Amino acid sequence: MGERRRPAGYGTGEYEEKRSRFIGEIFPVADEAGARDRIAQVKKKYPDARHHCWAWVLPDGSTRWSDDGEPGGTAGGPMAAVLKGADLYGALCVVTRYFGGTLLGSGGLVRAYSKAAALALADAGTEPDPEKALLRISCPWDGLDKIHRLVREFDGTLLEPDYESDPDRATLTVEFPAERTADFTRRVIDTTGGRAVMNVLKDS
Repeated sequence: MGERRRPAGYGTGEYEEKRSRFIGEIFPVADEAGARDRIAQVKKKYPDARHHCWAWVLPDGSTRWSDDGEPGGTAGGPMAAVLKGADLYGALCVVTRYFGGTLLGSGGLVRAYSKAAALALADAGTEPDPEKALLRISCPWDGLDKIHRLVREFDGTLLEPDYESDPDRATLTVEFPAERTADFTRRVIDTTGGRAVMNVLKDS
């Protein structure tokens, strides 16, 4: 297995075989909801296409795909293989097909969907995707601003803040580069005088 990577941005590529058009698109995605939103957008953009096949590999490594009416194993699976072959995480590929009137057979479909996915990926490019840590922090209200500043300082992302469950404390879920976990934890303890409670949900 190679270095973990992610799409550097949006990419697209088109492949044609026997007058069938295969329009491949690559999107960076953070979760399943975001991936499904992108799929819906592509279907809206090409409403008259016969198939919108897709595959994703989410940041946590979970993988799904759809042949969207093509013969089983000829579209989504080969597209997922392109993503996984590039060691991609946080990636969605959608290939839209306009049928050209001639059946391509299983081999032709696998080749066409794989080629469209590969062209889109080449257009998007890739970049390193460092492992992330996930930390849940419970802190008194008077320490909340300090925690927010530390999250920004450590290039973190604030996920699922809970400001309502406890009248005395806020609960934050924070994602940031795993290699910075120890330093971030130490700074949180120092900054809050040890009053923050932290639980590591994922450390690699």
